[in-house]
Amino acid sequence: MPDIPAPDLTLALFQPDIPQNAGTMLRACACLGLDAAIVQPAGFPVSDRHFRRAGMDYLDLVPIARHASWAAFEAWRAQSGRRLVLLTTRGATSHAAFAFAPGDILMVGRESAGAPEEVHAAADARVTIPMRAGARSLNVAVAAAIVMGEALRQIRWADAKG
Repeated sequence: MPDIPAPDLTLALFQPDIPQNAGTMLRACACLGLDAAIVQPAGFPVSDRHFRRAGMDYLDLVPIARHASWAAFEAWRAQSGRRLVLLTTRGATSHAAFAFAPGDILMVGRESAGAPEEVHAAADARVTIPMRAGARSLNVAVAAAIVMGEALRQIRWADAKG
């Protein structure tokens, strides 16, 4: 199996409220070589058994930046000069048509409420996953996986051989 390069993307979870989804997304980050960030407050303690079970022993393999608030996250992001790409059902651009770049932060909203207006306003881009008419939304972990895959295809895998 080829080595995974150093992280060039971060998946940020905005105030996650379902521990199994958060654990699943962090496990995907560990397996795919992405960094992770959690914007608190989360709707569960990070010691939650469902969170730990979903993440399994992979949680030790992913660097997780924990931010005490949205303001703290934004200060960190401003200091790093990184672009915020919000995954949302209210996006105007398909994730497949968007040009991802190294350093991007892919953010998902809360399972119960999405992302608030202040997050939408701060986002450098808002992307959506095209779905059939009448469908409200995908599970947040599924949506994150779809967009992470496309971003990685563009950034890491486009020139890969074999």
